[in-house]
Amino acid sequence: MSGLDEYGVYAREKGKDIHYAIKWSPLAIADRWAINAKVPSVAGVYEIYWMDDHKHLRMLTVGRTHYGGLRTEIRRLTDPELTNDSAAKKILEDEEIWFRFAPCNSAMIMADILWFFRKTYFPENPGVEHSGRYERIFINESEPDKLIWIP
Repeated sequence: MSGLDEYGVYAREKGKDIHYAIKWSPLAIADRWAINAKVPSVAGVYEIYWMDDHKHLRMLTVGRTHYGGLRTEIRRLTDPELTNDSAAKKILEDEEIWFRFAPCNSAMIMADILWFFRKTYFPENPGVEHSGRYERIFINESEPDKLIWIP
């Protein structure tokens, strides 16, 4: 699973286990021009962060998108004028917002990946289910940035 050429998600089944390799896009500051220029209108998974006063990235959200694609969803989630969530709106207005993404066209793969990340980041309440196809899910991330973030 090494040597991935393009951003995206790659899978390898091994018995009742699945091993996913995710090659993330480089981190980018979320402004409408960067999103329109860099993010494709395809399905995939994404992570959105905000930069705190100590220059640490903090997770804002992790998710997946099908219809409308990554470009539309990341644009919607990073624009304070497009959100109804008052806590998120304050962060979006006051902080520097960053994002990364990995295209993926399989709803079942995205379900597994999102469940894995949410179970890892929010173990008490991941809020999503995996596809149910595998007993164990493993993920190996490849990223151009050495991302260290604070929950």
